[in-house]
Amino acid sequence: MAEPQRGAARSGPLPSGRHRLSREEVVASQRARMLIATAEAMRDKGYAGTSVADIIRRAGVSRETFYQQFRSKEDCFVQALDAATDRLAGRLAAAWQPPDAGATAAPEESFRRLLRLYLDTLAEHAAFARLFLVEVYAAGPEAMARRMRWQRWFADGIAGIFPAAPDGGADERRFHCEALVAAAAHLVTVHLVADDPAALRALEDPLVRLAVRLLG
Repeated sequence: MAEPQRGAARSGPLPSGRHRLSREEVVASQRARMLIATAEAMRDKGYAGTSVADIIRRAGVSRETFYQQFRSKEDCFVQALDAATDRLAGRLAAAWQPPDAGATAAPEESFRRLLRLYLDTLAEHAAFARLFLVEVYAAGPEAMARRMRWQRWFADGIAGIFPAAPDGGADERRFHCEALVAAAAHLVTVHLVADDPAALRALEDPLVRLAVRLLG
């Protein structure tokens, strides 16, 4: 998943000695580095096995700096999760419309385009994808509530792509959307854990066929 960097925030170490960065730029750089360090540490050691010391060592910041921005490891995790899912949602929303102005894409085509972007993003940013799909189960109720909120958002998006059948019940259609999201999340998680981006991207065709079967 996309790295949670905002604006001109630096992800690498700050220049040594005197520099012309504002206080806001310094804080943003430190924050970006800590969020990236959280994802990378938890990719290697899992949520339970990662300590605040692991995060600050990878980020190159002090413990004081960490606690100036985050209340705890869980708070840092939740903020990394929010930043990553916000960026992913932004990328998907930007691709929501057909590429040609005024054109109307078939539901299957629209779903395939968004699914491909989703899978590519997860494959390219696997450490952040693991936060959302794997480590979230160990991170407590607040993190899980965010996971459920995002899954509902994805289900809403799928419902907006496929037109409702004239004789189909709204409850059944919603169930199909949620079942598709749950199936995709499970299959994606399997390949993330196996560190197999090729297999992750190869989910595109079977998931499109499943979507058409359920909702087409």
